Amino acid sequence: MPTAPPVADTAPRAGPRPGHGVPPRGAGFTKYLVPEVVFGWGALSEAGWAARRLGAQRPFVVTDAGLAEAGWEAELAGHLAEAGLRATVWRGLTPNPKDHEVAAGTEAYLASGCDVIVGLGGGSVIDAAKAIAVVASNGGRILDYEGVDKVTAAIPPTLMCPSTAGTGADVSQFAVITDTTRRLKATLIGRALVPDISITDPRLLGTMPDDLAAATGLDALTHGIEAFVSRASGPLTDVHALHAVELISGSLQRTLRDRDDDAARTGMAQASLEAGLAFTNAILGATHAMSHQVGGLLDLPHGVVNGVLLPHVIRFNARSAPDRFVPVARAMGIDVTGVPGDVAAELAAEAVARLAADLGVPRGLAQLGVRESDIDTLATTTLGDACLSTNPRDADRADVAALFRAAL
Repeated sequence: MPTAPPVADTAPRAGPRPGHGVPPRGAGFTKYLVPEVVFGWGALSEAGWAARRLGAQRPFVVTDAGLAEAGWEAELAGHLAEAGLRATVWRGLTPNPKDHEVAAGTEAYLASGCDVIVGLGGGSVIDAAKAIAVVASNGGRILDYEGVDKVTAAIPPTLMCPSTAGTGADVSQFAVITDTTRRLKATLIGRALVPDISITDPRLLGTMPDDLAAATGLDALTHGIEAFVSRASGPLTDVHALHAVELISGSLQRTLRDRDDDAARTGMAQASLEAGLAFTNAILGATHAMSHQVGGLLDLPHGVVNGVLLPHVIRFNARSAPDRFVPVARAMGIDVTGVPGDVAAELAAEAVARLAADLGVPRGLAQLGVRESDIDTLATTTLGDACLSTNPRDADRADVAALFRAAL
């Protein structure tokens, strides 16, 4: 497998331990990247003062039409006004933000004379807001910064207010932008992309359509599982990853059955936040590396593709790291007392597949439009995705192609 770029400042690195052999997993030290976090019911009311703390005079709000229609854009504008701030709003986005949309947003930001960038929306909005900040301060095109730690100049201050429970983009060092020429999702990773402040208000989840709630919930579940088994995981990421899996397993379907279940909605908001804190530091694995390629090719909802792929990747990874899936299965509510790792992994894979099916996810990639003839290209581009570098089991092109075929 071609060697992916190293993930800077996140993987556990052990210091010298005289008299000892190889240190146990998680020994040594890690660097843990995290923004200022404001969490709780009504937290959006803090947005104006949070922007002020970042030095805002003229905030630039990146959002989309759905947030405007739901009333959240107007509420945010009111909270900014309370702090004496009048925002410029830009809504020129589609789901899975495109490279040319980032270019247009950057042009609008530079022309506006604004300072702090505020993202109000789901992962697409927040990724686009980060990308606009990168290009506005570093120049060039957003695809120039694909990979790890390519952003060298400081970006404008960023404040993110997520409206979905899944992507974790509001706390992560990731941004994913669709390369419309290569038809794949380009991944940017680096400490410069960690927002300055994240405001998570569970109220915003109440206006998500059911299909979006399902897709983003599956994305968060994938974040938790992949972060826990990642080669770069450690004690600080493990606690968040497993708790996120537990919260999602107990809350996701409840939020879809009853929109008035505020406890379940708060649980999903917390799960998204904790899964984000886990994966931004532990990175991810083969599910995301593969999903990025499918989403870029066919412009599909990311969480839906994850829901198809994740059971297959669990089975693949369990052949080299079976014991790591015992806590995962337990967090999903599965009784694994006395169960060996390989069996626990299979039970977890089956549970993910059942959940995805219950949420309306197709059984295979073919139903999403992937063809056998696409697999060679998808396998090749997957090898260049940085998320593959922390997958717990090495995967070459043939392995990835076999996984795609199994998921068809």
